[in-house]
Parts: sequence; C-alpha cells; structure tokens
Amino acid sequence: MRNRLGMLLRLLTGVLILRVVISVVSNYPGYLPPDFTTEFLHGRQGYFFGGYSWAFYTHIVTGPFVLLAGLALMNDRLRRRFPAWHRLLGRIQVVSAVLLLAPSGLWMAFYAATGVVAATGFATLAIATGATAILGWRSAVTRRFDQHRLWMMRCYLLMCSAVVLRLTAGLAAVVELHSDWLYPFSAWASWLLPLSVYELFRMNGRRIESR
Repeated sequence: MRNRLGMLLRLLTGVLILRVVISVVSNYPGYLPPDFTTEFLHGRQGYFFGGYSWAFYTHIVTGPFVLLAGLALMNDRLRRRFPAWHRLLGRIQVVSAVLLLAPSGLWMAFYAATGVVAATGFATLAIATGATAILGWRSAVTRRFDQHRLWMMRCYLLMCSAVVLRLTAGLAAVVELHSDWLYPFSAWASWLLPLSVYELFRMNGRRIESR
C-alpha cells in the first residue's frame, strides 16, 4: 500500500512539473520580444533591459531544463540502466544550477515584487540552490553516494519552488484570495515547505529503521 501511494505521489509530482514546464515554455512568445502587458513582465519595462534581461532569459531557459533533467536523474531505474548517461546529465545539471540558474535567480531576486521580504526569500533560495548542487557534486566525486543523493534531492526540491509558486498562485485565484502578504509568504514557503516536509519524512524513516 505504501509503495502504491509513493508511486502515485511521484506520478502526480511529475505531472505537475511537466505542466509548469509547458506553462513556462508556452509563454516564450510573450518574452521574445518582451511584451510588457504579460503578467510577469508587467511593470518591469523601466529596468528590464540590461542586466535584468540577461538574468531573466537565462532563468526561463535554464529553469525548464533543470526540472526535466531532474525527473530523469531522480529515476532509480534510469540511473541503474544508464549510469554513464546519469553521470553526464548530472554534471550538466550541476553546472546549469551553479553557473546559470542560481546566479540569474539571485539577480532577479533584487527586483522581486512587494519588497525586501520577498527579495530576501528568493535570494536565499538562489544561494541555497547553488550550495546544495555543489555539495551534491562534491559528494559524488568523493564517492559518498548516499550523501550525494541526499544533497541532490534537496537541490531538486529547491528547484521545484517554481511548481509550488504556481500552485499557490492558482489556489489563491480559485479562492479569490488577494492580500499584500501572499507574495512575500510564497517567496519563502515555495521552497521551505517542500524542503521541511522532505526532512521530516526522512527523519521519521530513520526512526522507524532504528527500532
């Protein structure tokens, strides 16, 4: 029963991730060239061109890639069947996270809507994403594979903050919740919540195994 629930949860998570990737990619026509009437770019014309545009385009290209790559990398069957491809894709994933995704996210964080609370949340997310990717890579190089899987799972959960953000926004729209605190709250909850749930389940699993 537990295995079936786990499989169902992974399936639903994969569907949500694919849905977000499709959503991001489907918005590309509104970003090239930038259409400032679109929801995300609205009000950003004053500072878009220059450093922010570099960070924005880097982020929206890298983000879908790392989400899709992560689905393959987290699949144990694919890892066991194609270990060489797993290592290659893993290296690309880490390089993308450390050199592209995290720096672009950090740059964009300083322009977050609603002010310093949201900006700090997104900046912390960017730094944590890069740090966990580096720690995961170092663990793999030193052949500490249990630690490698742990750090890369944390890294992927941080990357999935984009999924949680869209779920939060969609739920708020359904219940017609409009509040100034919602966006700053989402900036932190989008990554702290899934990371905390994962750590709680992991700790609970270790307690059960130690009995």
